Amino acid sequence: MPDIVVMFFVLGLAAGLLRSDLKIPQATYETLSLLLMLTIGLKGGMVLHGNIHWQLLPEMGSVLLLGACIPLLLYPVLKRLLNLSVANSASIAAHYGSVSAGTFAVALAYAESNSLVVGAEVTLYLVMLELPAIIVGLLLYRRLGNKASAGNLSLKALWHETLTNKSVILLVGGVIIGMMYGTQQGSQVTSLLTNSFKVVLALFLLEMGLMAAQTLRPIPWHHWRLALFALITPNLLGAIGVGVGTALQLELGSIVILGSLVASASYIAAPAAIKAAIPDADIGLAMLSSLGITFPFNVLVGIGLYHHMASLIS
Repeated sequence: MPDIVVMFFVLGLAAGLLRSDLKIPQATYETLSLLLMLTIGLKGGMVLHGNIHWQLLPEMGSVLLLGACIPLLLYPVLKRLLNLSVANSASIAAHYGSVSAGTFAVALAYAESNSLVVGAEVTLYLVMLELPAIIVGLLLYRRLGNKASAGNLSLKALWHETLTNKSVILLVGGVIIGMMYGTQQGSQVTSLLTNSFKVVLALFLLEMGLMAAQTLRPIPWHHWRLALFALITPNLLGAIGVGVGTALQLELGSIVILGSLVASASYIAAPAAIKAAIPDADIGLAMLSSLGITFPFNVLVGIGLYHHMASLIS
């Protein structure tokens, strides 16, 4: 049986495809996403309390490099095999190089449910992978695209917009607060959030299911190549993530989470940044592939598959 939180995603997806009037109010969704980001940061920070050491630098450097390389690998595929424009190729490559915090939350819950040992630093993977791909995607567009139609967002402004994104602020802030106070000192404030993590995640996934159904209705048959890309790419990227995690000699749970993150695609931070930086890009295409296809695949099938890969390799 899949983890119970996954079934809430299935419920939302089914309700959306059946055109139910089920709807999560926008204010509630915003609250849930804020709570989820803050809780993930706090959980990671509390585990890191007293466990920060210099040996983490090569590991974080490898993860950072991985995030920067993924758009470079995917861009030629999107441009030549899918025949997409430079703008859309750079946009989708950046979305897939960046990460899905929702996928991370599900992977973390999966690891806990399966009693997998997870390293203290896994939340930092989320932070380290969030930014590089967006920057590389913009650089690809500005180098290969029509410079006259490039967005007026400078590289400095893009760094600022991405680093000050609410998700990044809450993740990084939660990590810092958790690291400062740890489990014992911070329990008066953090225990309510961390103990209700799965409840918040379940409601968040319910809304994600509804949103995924919206991108798939009506079924976009004319984008079958992009749909195939969105199904195949997570498997390949997940295998790369699992391979890198194994080479770094991470704990099994950390390998599964790294593989899941590398296989995921952003649908929160990247769309906002790319929309401003690459105005020619069709964000709908990126959302169709990342939220409509790749996210459901990872939640329903992918995370378990990356666990199986990691178990076989290790």
